[in-house]
Amino acid sequence: MRFIADSMLGRLARWLRLLGYDTEYFPHIEDRRLIRIAREESRMLLTRDTRLVKMRGLKDVLLLRENDTFEQLRNVIRTFNLIPCIKADELKSPPAFSRCSLCNAVLNIIPKEHAKPHVPEYVYDTSDSFKRCPKCGRFYWKGTHSEKMREKLREIL
Repeated sequence: MRFIADSMLGRLARWLRLLGYDTEYFPHIEDRRLIRIAREESRMLLTRDTRLVKMRGLKDVLLLRENDTFEQLRNVIRTFNLIPCIKADELKSPPAFSRCSLCNAVLNIIPKEHAKPHVPEYVYDTSDSFKRCPKCGRFYWKGTHSEKMREKLREIL
């Protein structure tokens, strides 16, 4: 399932990306352009804008009434029967932590030595695997932050 989130749902978009779901998000976008992208790319539109859902011809849309990001995430997961893969040994797709949380690109696994000049020395010494976003260049690794995110996901799921 592919999503596009309106400008009020930036945190939700980031969490959906962390779960591995293709989620476009533009912080400043006109409603008509948002709808056009949703249609052209066959994306489910996620919004908190009650005016937007009333626009003529809009059908693939979920109106989220929750204020809390994690309640919104829980709603999306339940509504679309998503089965997030948050354990490394699960074979479900999409795998969590496979997309850039900033730009939505699919991350590439890179050799450890390629990460050395780009990550803190301690991280390089204590981590075995690294990923890099091919679009924005950001580096990712399994650290305490990813375990905290996994715990939060287990809590809300």
